[in-house]
Formats: sequence, structure tokens, C-alpha cells
Amino acid sequence: MTAALVGVVNAGSSSLKFSIYDGDECLLNGQVDGIGVRPAAKARSGTGQALPPPDVTTAPPATPGEALVALLPWLQEWLAGRRLAAIGHRVVHGGPRHAAPARVTPALVDELAAFIPLAPLHQPHNLSPIRAALERNPDLPQVACFDTAFHRTIPEVAQVFALPYDMAERGIRRYGFHGLSYEYIASVLPLVAPAVAGGRVVVAHLGNGASLCALRAGRSMATTMGFSALDGLPMGTRCGQLDPAVVLHLLAEGMDAPAIEALLYRRSGLLGLSGISSDFRDLLASDEPRARFAIEVFVHQVARNLASMAGAMGGLDGIVFTAGVGENAATIRAAVCRACAWMGVELDEAANAANAARISAEGSRVGVHVVPTDENLMIARHTRSLLG
Repeated sequence: MTAALVGVVNAGSSSLKFSIYDGDECLLNGQVDGIGVRPAAKARSGTGQALPPPDVTTAPPATPGEALVALLPWLQEWLAGRRLAAIGHRVVHGGPRHAAPARVTPALVDELAAFIPLAPLHQPHNLSPIRAALERNPDLPQVACFDTAFHRTIPEVAQVFALPYDMAERGIRRYGFHGLSYEYIASVLPLVAPAVAGGRVVVAHLGNGASLCALRAGRSMATTMGFSALDGLPMGTRCGQLDPAVVLHLLAEGMDAPAIEALLYRRSGLLGLSGISSDFRDLLASDEPRARFAIEVFVHQVARNLASMAGAMGGLDGIVFTAGVGENAATIRAAVCRACAWMGVELDEAANAANAARISAEGSRVGVHVVPTDENLMIARHTRSLLG
């Protein structure tokens, strides 16, 4: 084992996930949930063995940054004298200038804070532990890894909106998100699905946040999310694709911008459609008609947008399902595949029910695969690579 290890931090609004890597080997995984409400921590070794978790109840953290500070004494004890060489962070929005991970500086943090309005559910929480680490240990290298960076290969015609062109030059354009997940899938496809890896593949990152990405020979050519992480597919609480005139109408009716933001980001999507829950597991287990309707809307939009992604590449050779819903919800995968049968998708029902790695039938013109994603490993690799 080497002495220099890399930490990975993935912070959300009420959670902070952390990992320690030695090369590509994960030595430690953990998370703090319920930040700001009722925090609780858990930790496991890289082999899955449960570890005594850090104490986050004596002085409950109110932010992801405070959660990171609360973890440090426990983490130093676990390291037992080994050196943490750097910390890599997931940052959802990198803006127009960053097509690759970047070394953290105070100026970079200020630059990234300007994108908080474009990713209000993610960006402020991503930056919170970065600021905390900078304040506590400014000499510890930190690397920001952007969900937007992978999509910078998208052709210009697919990046711009049909607005006055000077707006595109000012940064009002399609960025795309979930890039660390798509980058990981692209990196492992030659190993797990070599028959389609060099061709035209749509990756479906389906979870509480959901999007699609068109990969041609492993490079992003199109994606469903746009200027913000609100666009594209309906999600747990986000509306997805929306006629902008709806926003104008709501403004004319007297809703202000904060109220509309709360509606579109926190009260819409599957939660808004069902009136029950934003969690796919709750909806799939429910007999309520609106729960079934919300799922049907989601499947319809996934299938419709999947065809659009195939159109951007001029055809379709493969589909990859990933993330929480994509990896675990056989019912959702089956419904999407049936809706895409006209494109040459033939599902192996038994393989799908068994969560097999390949779920398309023998002879299916389009290969369909289930590939677990690993954003944290991508962050660790980028961090180590950038710092040499």
C-alpha cells in the first residue's frame, strides 16, 4: 500500500459521501445523512465490512462543510499516520471555461459560486466542504471535478439555443450534467460491452436525478440536460423539459422567481405528478393511479428522448442503464425497452428480471446492458492525474 492516498467528497443538500482511494482501490466508504436535521453517519471498509462510524451527534453539523470538519478527527485516526495527498470533489457546474478538472483556489471557488442559480440543489452544497477544507488546511491540494466537463465534446450546433448568438458567447448554452457518471461508463464499456463500445450508445442515467447521453465511440454527442440540471427528463422533484412560456405565464399570474424556482426544482417531477413521493420505490410499490401515471410519464419521456439521442448520432447500437433506478428497477428498464422496440430493441425478460449485465435477447439489433456507475472512482482518478 502506498503512503499517499486520495480522498473523494460528494456533497448534497443534506448528505456528504466520502471515500478514500489507493490508486483504483477503494479503502473506505462512508456518508453522513440528515445534515441540518438529524445527522447520522455510517462507514464501511473497501471490502464492505461495517466500521464504527464517526460521531456527528455531539455537535451536529448544519452544512456539508461542517460535516467534513466533524469527520476529520475520526478520519485521522483511521488513516493511522498515512498521508492524505489530496481531496477530489464533485462539482455539478463548471461553466463555460472548464473542460477538465481544475485545482482548487479561492478564485476558482468564487467563479463557481456564480453558477449557484443554475444548480441550486447541488452547487452550493458542492462548494461548502471545499471552502471548509480551504479554511482548515489551505495547503492540502483539492481538485474540482465537473459534471459538465465531459459534455464539452458536444458539437456546437447541439450546444447552442436559438437565441441571439451573443447570448451563447456569454455562456447561455447547453452544458449537460452527470458527466462523471457518463465518463466512467465510457471508460468501462470496452471491457463490459465491447460489441457496442465503439459505436452509437445511449446511456440512461436514471435516478432521483435523471438524464440521457448519446455516446459515439465513447464521446458525448448530445444530452438531455441543458443550461441547468432542470432540463430534460422528469426527475424526482424536478420538472424536466418545459415550454418557457409556462414560466412567463406564472410570472404574469403573480408568482415571483423564488416561488417558481421552488415549484420547478422541488415540487414537480414524480412528486408533483403523483402527489405521493419522489422515490421510485414508493411509486412502484403503490396501487394509486397517480403513482402509476407518474411512472408512465417518466417512461414515455425516457423513450421519446432516447429516440432523440439516437437521432443525434444517426442510429443506435446500444443502450446502457445505470444509476439507482437504471441499475435496480427492472420494471422501468422493461417498459423503456418495450417502448423502444421499433428501434430494434429486443428484451430478454428473464435476464432483465435477474438484473443481468446484458438484458437484450440474442439476435437483438441493439445491445442493452446494465452497468453500475462509479463517479467516485472517476473523481479519484482525475485528482491523482491532475496532481501527478
